[in-house]
Amino acid sequence: MQTHYERIGGEEVVHKLVDRFYDLMDLQQDFQGIRELHAKSLKASREKLFMFLSGWLGGPQLYVEKYGHPRLRQRHLPFAIGDTERDQWMNCMIQAMQDLGLEEGLREELKGAFWKTADFMRNKEV
Repeated sequence: MQTHYERIGGEEVVHKLVDRFYDLMDLQQDFQGIRELHAKSLKASREKLFMFLSGWLGGPQLYVEKYGHPRLRQRHLPFAIGDTERDQWMNCMIQAMQDLGLEEGLREELKGAFWKTADFMRNKEV
């Protein structure tokens, strides 16, 4: 059985997904709230998300090799993340997956997995 990393198309497509995700975040007003949570330059964010997604999708554990356990919730605690920010992140990622033309079944599987992770990142009350 193939991993999501293999099904998505490996390193090249994971890079494209991350780039499209951050390009959308930078360009679309709908994602301004989450864009403001990031540094002016998205270079480090792009690199870290690529490395994280590589392992999360079942490919090389690049993030873990460089930084150790992701501790996602702990690393995101300095940022106020509520339903709005979660939803913006999800909508941005969904659009990035659609824009890359990922197969619908794979998109739905990833959407479910992303949703669980994004929902877990919430740390502020509405």
